[in-house]
Amino acid sequence: MGASADVIVVGAGPVGLTLAAELARHGVRCRIVEKAAAPSPFCRALGVTPRTLEIYEDMGVSRAMIDAGLWLTGLALAVDDTPMRILPADYSDLPYGTLGIPQPETERILASHLAGFGITVERGVAVTGLVQAGDTVRLELATADGGADVAHARFVVGCDGAHSTVRHVLGIAFEGDAFPYPFMLGDVRLAFTGALAPPRGVALRLIRTREDTAPDMFIAIPLPEHGRYRVSMLAPERLAGAQPSGAPADASSHGIQSERPGPSLADIQEVAERLAPGQMRVDDLRWSSQFRISMRLAARYGAGQVFLAGDACHIHPPTGGQGMNTGIQDAYNLAWKLALVMQGRAPVRLLDSYEAERRPVAAEVIARTLADSVRIGAPAGPRDRLADTQIRVSYAGLAGAALVEGASGDGLPGDRPPVAGDRAPDAAGLRRRGLGAPLRVFELLRGTDFVALLMLDGTQEGLAAAEAFAAHLRATGLPIRTVGVAPAGADLPDPFGMSLLEDAAGAFAAAYRLGIREGVIVRPDGYVAFRGPAERKVDALRRATGIV
Repeated sequence: MGASADVIVVGAGPVGLTLAAELARHGVRCRIVEKAAAPSPFCRALGVTPRTLEIYEDMGVSRAMIDAGLWLTGLALAVDDTPMRILPADYSDLPYGTLGIPQPETERILASHLAGFGITVERGVAVTGLVQAGDTVRLELATADGGADVAHARFVVGCDGAHSTVRHVLGIAFEGDAFPYPFMLGDVRLAFTGALAPPRGVALRLIRTREDTAPDMFIAIPLPEHGRYRVSMLAPERLAGAQPSGAPADASSHGIQSERPGPSLADIQEVAERLAPGQMRVDDLRWSSQFRISMRLAARYGAGQVFLAGDACHIHPPTGGQGMNTGIQDAYNLAWKLALVMQGRAPVRLLDSYEAERRPVAAEVIARTLADSVRIGAPAGPRDRLADTQIRVSYAGLAGAALVEGASGDGLPGDRPPVAGDRAPDAAGLRRRGLGAPLRVFELLRGTDFVALLMLDGTQEGLAAAEAFAAHLRATGLPIRTVGVAPAGADLPDPFGMSLLEDAAGAFAAAYRLGIREGVIVRPDGYVAFRGPAERKVDALRRATGIV
């Protein structure tokens, strides 16, 4: 306690743990404090999107997450008296599918990863005050044993959830609406009879529509342990009306309501019988809770040298499992920018791009998840299969984004050749001399640098031009690596100061569709910062970001 740091992260959920680990990976000294004395046992978040798994790959934790999780491969849906149908979730054309992993496991893996950098969560430490003065933020802290302390940092990031103390201290508005009805949640074992049993990895959604009110529902998301599910449904009036004693006025606005009585096995079985008589037996209840759903978006993502991330700045319905994933991507976006500023390699104005890029993403998620929740019992219409993967998230066209705008491109992000602001796609089948196995683009992007990917023409002259460009990059001191990709069959010598790969399968050319001697610069968070002729890249990137 009392130690200073470059950055102090407030909150040790998945978002705070991701941010602290990414700051450490980028070489930033940080602390992470959490008011809770122990991790929560509740499985608040479960689904991990394909885009978040790409982030986990870059961080170095994807294997641990996959080993602890279960692939979510579809949805078994039955509305009113219609026969149940399986809606598959096939993402075989992406690097990853959708993974189910209970939030306590996610936090365990991230905390272990963070400990590898020599950083442990300081538990039982709550923020009670915050003052910004000059280049320093002063945090007033209270410990679980009644003690008090003061800490100082250049930056503070509030990842402290929907009831964020940091947001309240900053006085940032958090406006929105709430669903008028509460839900209940539980971790149970389900035994099925008859045709209702979904295949392993397939979620179950039973809906009975009702006029002028929310549909009756039973939703079961499979957990990695055989036969176990996280189930959710509307809470009965007698549970919803039970008021907790001594709770703050906004205690019921969003999320787990641990201070309210949770449902019993009988409560859950009653709903199961109502929607699927005699077809499900519920037992072995490990935990249960009520929860509330709100839709809120912070007016700002920070003030001065203090920022917000995750539920501290956006909350919305859990449809599609977007909440935790959006917050993790907030952290991934902010970490590299804070690192460059702390290292003196970028001006403070680079941090303005955090809100410029991430707030519109949250606004779109809120609108989409609300629309999906409203029509949860309606007949399914045409829907973008990648809508919930977060692969389509793009910063193209956003004012204040940290990129060099070029042509907008035709089609949706994820389908079109990547333009500035789009996610850099993966591509397999790249060969490098001396290696027996092919490589993927994501393996080349892994790390904390910008990466320049250049399309070569297969000639000695073209390679010499790429070497000269790589030398120019080294001379500038920019944190950029250069990778040249030659067409299949090119016989070129190993270059100096850059990597050379052969697009043996043609996948890179198909994914990026670059002209000869064109290229892209990819940011540390995997988004394209620039697309165009190589000679224009450095100055354009500097103008857009201020990076030196």
